[in-house]
Amino acid sequence: MTDDVVAEQVDYYRRRAAEYDATAYGDLAVARPRIARLVEQMRPAGRVLEIACGTGVWTEPLAAYADSLTAVDFAPEALAIARERVTSPNVTFVVADVFDWTSDAQFDVIFFSAWLSHVPPERFGAFWDSLRPMLADGGRVLFLDEHVDERGKESYLREGVVERRLSDGSTFRVVKHFVEPDAMTARLRELGWECDIQRDGDDWVLGEARPRF
Repeated sequence: MTDDVVAEQVDYYRRRAAEYDATAYGDLAVARPRIARLVEQMRPAGRVLEIACGTGVWTEPLAAYADSLTAVDFAPEALAIARERVTSPNVTFVVADVFDWTSDAQFDVIFFSAWLSHVPPERFGAFWDSLRPMLADGGRVLFLDEHVDERGKESYLREGVVERRLSDGSTFRVVKHFVEPDAMTARLRELGWECDIQRDGDDWVLGEARPRF
């Protein structure tokens, strides 16, 4: 069932690409200063990897701090928008299955926004294990996601699976696990990561994780 839901989730985000910015952020002009502030706070310098970059809303400010930025996403439709939005020469876009993609390169920062909550629990450990060999010594994993207080806005089909609807009325199953900071910190510690998670406003959390060993 998980593989079926993940495949449906990928299809959903491919078909949602054209309407993603408006439906995810409402007024993107209002969201941009907040995004810019958070990126400045994170200061993602050096070699940066962005996982599940989507339409490039975060890629654009990340590129201003990175020496080089590799941005990976499942959806070619989303990356087509991102390529138009982000024209910085230090950015490389990659269409790939985020769960399977790896790189021989090592990165000073690995970043993902609104992605961790879409990782099924049974793939959570393997996903974090996949980040370790791509992280340079002293590197950081940074993530932005939604706090568990936002859970009520979703329509749950069962625990961890929600129903999402596009503007054409089509519906899709999507994995969704909102972040409860203490539980996430404890889970990552079990996997060998030290993590600090802070709230930003009522809806978002910002996390920074480093390998413990």
